[in-house]
Amino acid sequence: MSYYRIAMALLLAFALCSVEAGVANAVVKPGDIITARDAWKVADLVSPGNWYLVQQGMVMKIVPTGNLEWPSPYTAATEKYSPQVSLSPTGEIGNYRAGLPFPLIDPNDPQAANKIIWDFEFRPLYTDDLDVRNVEISSHRPDSADAIEDFVVGHLGFYKNVGRIEVAPVPRDNDLYETGIAYRAGVFPILDPPELRGAGLIRQGSVLPSVEDAAWVYSPTTRRLRRLPATELADSLAVPTDASTLDPDSMFGFAAKPDDYNYRLLGEKNMLASVEAQNIPAVPCANDGGRSICPENWEMRHLYVIEATVKSRRSLGGQVEIPKRILYIDSEGWFITAADLFNPNGELWKTIATFNAYRDRSSPGARVAIWPFKRMFQTAMVDEDLTSGFSTTVFSPRSDGDSECWYINSGVVDEAFFTMGNMVQMGR
Repeated sequence: MSYYRIAMALLLAFALCSVEAGVANAVVKPGDIITARDAWKVADLVSPGNWYLVQQGMVMKIVPTGNLEWPSPYTAATEKYSPQVSLSPTGEIGNYRAGLPFPLIDPNDPQAANKIIWDFEFRPLYTDDLDVRNVEISSHRPDSADAIEDFVVGHLGFYKNVGRIEVAPVPRDNDLYETGIAYRAGVFPILDPPELRGAGLIRQGSVLPSVEDAAWVYSPTTRRLRRLPATELADSLAVPTDASTLDPDSMFGFAAKPDDYNYRLLGEKNMLASVEAQNIPAVPCANDGGRSICPENWEMRHLYVIEATVKSRRSLGGQVEIPKRILYIDSEGWFITAADLFNPNGELWKTIATFNAYRDRSSPGARVAIWPFKRMFQTAMVDEDLTSGFSTTVFSPRSDGDSECWYINSGVVDEAFFTMGNMVQMGR
């Protein structure tokens, strides 16, 4: 076994044991600046993979913990509909309409992990529709400060058929009953680089546990759509330069079909997370060649630590590249703050760090996309291959992009927007 594998194995064992150890040894306080030199101070307060990011140069600014209030329509929907929600012995949700499915989590409940995942799936962040414009996806090698490739995507978002609380129809769209589709999502068209201009990806999530999500990739070169097998959704995005570590199932920390995994609650723990970002747009970290985001605000949050392992049926027709993930889920905002991903050999392979903000607009210059209450939204996401140091960062918004970048529950996109026909049309 290589030195790297031994070190990462010991690091992982240390972190998982600390899940139950609490924060008795926490040595950080608001006002502290954590650099690579004193990364040891947060070894017990971030995921093993995220700790590696700190060791390679990601600077953390420790700030006081804030409160995240849900949008009032979401709170009302939770109070109205959560009492009727059920969970089958195999973890399938039933009678869900809108709001948080399971407001009360008992860690001693054998189904606690499944309930936490369903709460994440129907989290209060973006319930109806989402359109994030001019998103930048930048990739870096560890030996150069210059990006290998910068992708700019016109639209990243989705339209949900269930759990709707702000934009009609609520709480469900009849398309749910006609097609069995829970949501339609898309990343398209690529605007830059020129050789990929017009390419895109569409995904449709099914409400039926026995039906896999469907996804299609459009190539402007061939002008053809290609159906992706479900196993490829956990692979890095296939582009000619292979200049990305990002896989579709890792968007927003975890975007896989919930029914495709088994879940286990490893514990609850107070840990550091980037929740109220100081910088919008996010700032690439100068200390690690732009491979992460820094300096940025981090605060103590109460998290659930969930182990997600892919079910055997997902391996039919091909091996899943990421069979296990450790997810860190905020117990108040119900979003993923970090995730560590493992390869088929059970070795820690990649890490994800999300950077988030809590405001009433996505940037100070917004004049249209202003919300009636503060919302949580993601300013950036880092996805790094720990074995190679190759890193991909999603910037939303990009540094020189649309100041109105985030349209949340605004009705600016509908189910027709996230269809293959529209993706092809916009890609021409």
